[in-house]
Amino acid sequence: MQSSTSAGFAKSLPVLNRFVSALPRDNYRPVPYDWYVAVTDVVQSRKAIASGKYKAVNMAGVSMISAIMNAVGHQDMLYIFGGDGAAVAFAPQELAKVEEALAAVVGWVEDELELQLRAAIVPVSSIRAAGSELLVAAVRVSEAIVNYAFVGGGIALAEKLMKEGEYRVERADKDTRPNLDGLSCRWTPIEMPGSKIVSLIVEPFDGKTEIGPDAVRELMDLVQADAPDASPMPKRGPGFTWPPEGLVLEAKATGMGKPVLYLITILAWVLDKTGWPLGKFDPKRYREYTALNTDYRKIQDGVRMTLSMENDAVSKLRNMLEHHRQAGHLKFGICEQDKAVLTCFVPSITSDNHFHFLDGAGGGYAAAADDLS
Repeated sequence: MQSSTSAGFAKSLPVLNRFVSALPRDNYRPVPYDWYVAVTDVVQSRKAIASGKYKAVNMAGVSMISAIMNAVGHQDMLYIFGGDGAAVAFAPQELAKVEEALAAVVGWVEDELELQLRAAIVPVSSIRAAGSELLVAAVRVSEAIVNYAFVGGGIALAEKLMKEGEYRVERADKDTRPNLDGLSCRWTPIEMPGSKIVSLIVEPFDGKTEIGPDAVRELMDLVQADAPDASPMPKRGPGFTWPPEGLVLEAKATGMGKPVLYLITILAWVLDKTGWPLGKFDPKRYREYTALNTDYRKIQDGVRMTLSMENDAVSKLRNMLEHHRQAGHLKFGICEQDKAVLTCFVPSITSDNHFHFLDGAGGGYAAAADDLS
């Protein structure tokens, strides 16, 4: 199967309106054979997070998504965010633009964030030749945006090849900057008194292609996966203080000077506090869609979630998962922390299609992946 453009293929996917509908493999379509998948990850991300650079690690992970979307000129890309990295599948006609954007991101992360970002572009044909598959589904997040789910082991194989040095993308020259317009992290960390932020990864048991169906049903029921209040995000959106914690990082991403960003963000803070609209910008609506457009649950060869849970619920979750691991139905990794952090891609503040990537602030998905067994 082949397709001419990323946008055309993305728009052709039927949109699943419930998260649980993304669990059956029958609801997926193969990514075209002649396509590629770009993957990244931050080297020694756990060490960086432990030193307090959790916002920088997440921004490094999201930066490749925003850079690629800006480079190709549209948002209709098949992407998934993994905390300290991300993956984007794309059509062959976009290879030169994606490679250029990715090389610029690698250099920017090293120079501005003082982190090392691994990157690779792996042909889908190589993934299939190695015996893995790359299947995708579109999942409704809100009426404004969809997210993408991947199964078949293709993303995991691409990440493995990247870590082995295959298909590597080298950094661009120091004078080359990626276009990261819209990339920001202004919101304060999310925390719920009396609750833990849980970063959870659940995958099929070794040698199996799917999580045991009984285990999946029990997990979805326990976390209320499709309930309106399952998200850890407050319904009116996260907190916003001035000056925002992520202002320095946003300045590095956009190339704007700090004085300009101080003026922009103090105006945003005033509008947020008063609720006054400005032109087509409605701060109340923007907050509502920030809560709605957050990727707190996703599928990448298993289930990944960022949840807010009370201690008793966390214990119940651990016991349930351990029972199913002992029975050979799944494997899992979990990280408990006090806060979650948002990294955002906002193409326009006057449109509803801004989206927000959520991860735990104390290790998040990177720590859960290390705990996976």
